[in-house]
Amino acid sequence: MTLHEAMQLVLKVKARALSASEIAENLNQNGLYHKGDGSKIKGGQISARVNDYPQLFTKLNGVISLKSPTGIPAIKTHKTPTNRAIVKADNNTSALMETLMKPKNFKAIQKVENKVPDRPGLYCMRIVNPKSLNPFFLEVLQQRNHNIIYIGLASKSLKKRFLGQELRATGHGTFFRSLGAILGYTPPKGSLMGMKNQNNYKFSPKHQEEIIDWINKNLVINWVEVDDNLNSIEKELLTTYLPLLNLAGNPRKLIEVSQLRDKCKRIARGNN
Repeated sequence: MTLHEAMQLVLKVKARALSASEIAENLNQNGLYHKGDGSKIKGGQISARVNDYPQLFTKLNGVISLKSPTGIPAIKTHKTPTNRAIVKADNNTSALMETLMKPKNFKAIQKVENKVPDRPGLYCMRIVNPKSLNPFFLEVLQQRNHNIIYIGLASKSLKKRFLGQELRATGHGTFFRSLGAILGYTPPKGSLMGMKNQNNYKFSPKHQEEIIDWINKNLVINWVEVDDNLNSIEKELLTTYLPLLNLAGNPRKLIEVSQLRDKCKRIARGNN
């Protein structure tokens, strides 16, 4: 992620104008951007970047804001229905991946959840403040030099799979179960006893609400609609980006995530 892209994310999440020193302080705390020499980002560097990108930022009375409310400059696209959050990408894999993964395309969940389409597609989640994670997982993200937490596909409906199951716990979302596990939540003991499926544990309603609140505060999301080659594109994305919580198909999947999920399964089965 470039400095100006990280600045955009900070301003979008804070939803207000900030001084250069405040933006620098946020970036030094959340780890979205690291200088090559390892030193701290300073306000002067932020101001210089604002001057370099007048199409993105406005500086008035000593504070910086986004020129566009979403932080994304207007781009020319084919005309599409206004309720689509993301323009449907063509089936060129490189163009599709670029559209999906470009940091400036990511948005706060609450702003776009009513725009997630009932269509097949791919989705990605980034964490705005990696320091909200356990230090071990924070270190992994720092080593991988990104803030990508999960990439997935919806073979039938982004609205049902991505929004409903993964972000709002209205089903059996793999991401939601993994996230809850690494945040330290466990399902009610014995809650899977007598169930046909002994893997799809659920958290208590109270804990689900707390996890959803954490998601709202800490994640930004993006998606693209696509009908063909979903599995092959997802595989390429996983190999390229190595997201933190993906297990299947991830060449550098974390055994620690699997262990925490297994612990949840044992508790839900009444074995622990």
